[in-house]
Amino acid sequence: MKIGNFDLETDGTYIIAELSANHNGDLQNALNTIKAAKDIGADAIKLQTYRADTMTLDCKKDDFIIDGGTLWDGKNLYELYKEAYTPWEWHKELFDYARELGIDIFSSPFDKSAVDFLETLNPSAYKIASFEITDYELIRYAASKARPIIISTGIATLEEIQDAVNICKKEGNEEIVLLKCTSSYPTPLEDANLKMISDLSERFGVISGFSDHTIGSLAPVVAVTLGAKVIEKHFILDKSIGGPDADFSMDKEEFKEMIKAVRDTAKLLGKIDYSMTEKKKSSRQFSRSLYVSRDIKKDEILTEKNIKSVRPGYGMHPKYLNDILGLKVTKDINFGSPLRWKDIITKDKIY
Repeated sequence: MKIGNFDLETDGTYIIAELSANHNGDLQNALNTIKAAKDIGADAIKLQTYRADTMTLDCKKDDFIIDGGTLWDGKNLYELYKEAYTPWEWHKELFDYARELGIDIFSSPFDKSAVDFLETLNPSAYKIASFEITDYELIRYAASKARPIIISTGIATLEEIQDAVNICKKEGNEEIVLLKCTSSYPTPLEDANLKMISDLSERFGVISGFSDHTIGSLAPVVAVTLGAKVIEKHFILDKSIGGPDADFSMDKEEFKEMIKAVRDTAKLLGKIDYSMTEKKKSSRQFSRSLYVSRDIKKDEILTEKNIKSVRPGYGMHPKYLNDILGLKVTKDINFGSPLRWKDIITKDKIY
């Protein structure tokens, strides 16, 4: 499965820098953040495409006041989204700039109108945010566009995750990534439950990854060891910019360090491979093999006094030691010579 030109099966870990509200209402901040993401080695920059009126109602009733132990408690939903959104008139310039730099770019649509708008920009994928996983019509509509679809599972029940996967497949879209996500900002380490990453892949038969809201880079590194092929993390150019998501976002240096840690971890994990690589073959010179440990005359019998298993590895395999003891040699062999089958008479073994 590919997102843009990145093959999730062969190219390592796909790292997404989430812009979210971290432009803080300034187009130049957004452009600079895209440039920084490219410079530090992120594979993609991700936007969020909504307006306040596509997210919620402009209503002051208590239901619309945030009260859930979050960073935004006490704020009105409409006012928060009005502050945090990325203006739609910026999108084309942001997409064009990212492509000019050579970094992938796509977005999270929050309603069907956002999908229609993003289609005009030819995104490489769609991302369904955690709180939208219950919006089955949005998932269906995004999946119908035949682009890879990445779904965060933060608030979902097992049944809802299965429904989301089934909806995509019913639309003929099998290019699905499920991200383990804890919708808590920031996420305490004990709530991350990273073991679910491998279970998501095995249970639903899809690629799995991790949308991270913890502080630091430990969780993404562990996620990679558990099979995450996609890592998403909020990215801010500089925390002094401020904004709704600044407190749980990584700045440029932090994100750069995380990318290095993730890439190094992926290198360490490597792949399951028992074949004899050139490096392995070269290293076998330091393995043990059978050598002549004192001068042997023609027709002399091989014993543990004149043959030893020692380093280096240019002689016969040590597994043959018991097979050759008691056999005679065909010629004189000097001390320190590797033993060869051609030097041995392989009949008339003497016990």
